[in-house]
Amino acid sequence: MAHIALDNDLPGISGLMAHRKDTGEPLNHLAEILLRGPSPISRGERELIAAYVSQLNATPFCAGSHSAFAAAQLAGGERLVASVLADPATAPITPLLRALLRIAAEVQSAAAPVSDEAVAAARAEGAGDTEIHDTVLIAAAFCLYNRYVSGLATTVPDADYYRGSAERIVARGYRGSYSEA
Repeated sequence: MAHIALDNDLPGISGLMAHRKDTGEPLNHLAEILLRGPSPISRGERELIAAYVSQLNATPFCAGSHSAFAAAQLAGGERLVASVLADPATAPITPLLRALLRIAAEVQSAAAPVSDEAVAAARAEGAGDTEIHDTVLIAAAFCLYNRYVSGLATTVPDADYYRGSAERIVARGYRGSYSEA
């Protein structure tokens, strides 16, 4: 049960955003830009970064949601996502994505500059300024989203919820998604 009384029965961040539409709308807009807007990183890979950071932050709702959203958009689906969450070093992903996940993990672990080594490793795999920027911002934003969800002890749904949400998000995006969950 959430730490605050919600005026809906939606799980996770969906319930919080529906409860406070004034704050939910800009948070959803940010997610739309970060995860679906223009970027050299694919939508599925950006969702995977969000899922990975959420997993590192031990936030089951966000890890489950963004894992489903990533799986729906990446070749390899759920199996690929599970392998990345288990160990990105051995997962069957590109060296560039592996390097970006390393950057995301550094952002998640401390409010400090990403190491020169992690940036150099990403650049060696072909990352430009935009890939590095987008990875850092996604990781930082998901630290905020994860703390919002976990801090208020929101409910965690079953796996079927995530699959239904993935269909909606992939088809229509984040804007207003909490009102339809």
